[in-house]
Amino acid sequence: MSKPERTYSISDFAQEFDTTTRAIRFYESEGLLAPARDGQKRIYTHADYVKLKLIMRGKRLGWTLAESRELIEMYDPSGNQAQYKRVLEKIAESRERMQHQLHEIEQAMMELDAQEKRVKAAMKKQLK
Repeated sequence: MSKPERTYSISDFAQEFDTTTRAIRFYESEGLLAPARDGQKRIYTHADYVKLKLIMRGKRLGWTLAESRELIEMYDPSGNQAQYKRVLEKIAESRERMQHQLHEIEQAMMELDAQEKRVKAAMKKQLK
């Protein structure tokens, strides 16, 4: 006899993924999650758990919900070359975008340092 699949409530998901129940309901309204119902209570499966994990990972990587949806729809637990290639493409795109953002942050930090130096020099000059 096989043991029953673990199920999750919406509050389990919110706590596990450090998100809001509103966000989870939004993903459901977008067709990314499909919980069973027991009256008003949502019952999520392990498949929903995996999908939400992928959504949250995509969010951290700066992917749009449409991009996450594309990868979720391609998801095959046994893996396939098309899925792997697309994930690698998304990783490369994210890496390039983040490198650009990092460069922008480094430039802003240099500007802050220069401005701080000018203000301190002006303050020191004023004290003389």
